[in-house]
Amino acid sequence: MKKKWIAILAMTLSVATLLTACGTKNTESTGDAGNQSTADGSGEFRVGMECGYAPFNWTQLGDSNGAVAIDGASEYAGGYDVEIAKKIADGLGKKLVVVKTEWDGLLPALTSGKIDAVIAGMSPTEKRKETIDFTDNYYRSDLVMVVKKGGPYENAASIQDFKGAKITAQLNTFHYSVIEQIEGVKKEAAMDNFPSMRVALESGIIDGYVSERPEGVSASAANDKFAMVEFKDGFKTSDDDTAIAVGLKKGSDFTAKINEILAGISEEERTNIMDTAIKDQPAAK
Repeated sequence: MKKKWIAILAMTLSVATLLTACGTKNTESTGDAGNQSTADGSGEFRVGMECGYAPFNWTQLGDSNGAVAIDGASEYAGGYDVEIAKKIADGLGKKLVVVKTEWDGLLPALTSGKIDAVIAGMSPTEKRKETIDFTDNYYRSDLVMVVKKGGPYENAASIQDFKGAKITAQLNTFHYSVIEQIEGVKKEAAMDNFPSMRVALESGIIDGYVSERPEGVSASAANDKFAMVEFKDGFKTSDDDTAIAVGLKKGSDFTAKINEILAGISEEERTNIMDTAIKDQPAAK
């Protein structure tokens, strides 16, 4: 009997040791996987953008003109940002995945790890730099006003010509803050996106909205009722305000490599990409 109990005890200890070893192995494996960053271990480069800011980015139904499928949707994303994102993904040796994200959700999506980068016509402002890092600039543009063609503001030469006008811009952008530089302006509530502003302009709810030149060209090309106003006496802005860069998490492993890739895209090529994006944009508002 004693020998029998000794045999049972030995067997129990052996099983316990085996289970302990398996448990330790699984814990270490899970820990490694949990700590593995997208930059190191994934074949995807997940990029967030609105897909609603033509010609930088837009949504379309098919894959014409090099558009990329939107993650989790039946639609596709096209535009200048998409073409830049494709070049970056190729340079990184990764598959581009476009994640359609509302403007206000882009920074939270980036900091939470849902996306690897923001390539969405975003300016590297000082306020944003407190939360995320930026690459070198990949585009620079001036501010314009989009108004009704044939209206009282179409021939404005100065921002001060908009005294008394109902003006707005996109929510949480520096575009909205510069409206206050116009004396006597009626600063309307900021709007979530550019399609909403175009509808408001056409319906007469606003007299104009602040934008960047490529979007102004895009708006006037898409709707013959709109005109873009460029200024001799324009808004006062910083260099960072009118630049556009790739947004990345603080300390991202991507920064140096993406800067290297961007440096390989000449100004002439960037201009050609933008001109093509303006030409290829959907005609819909």
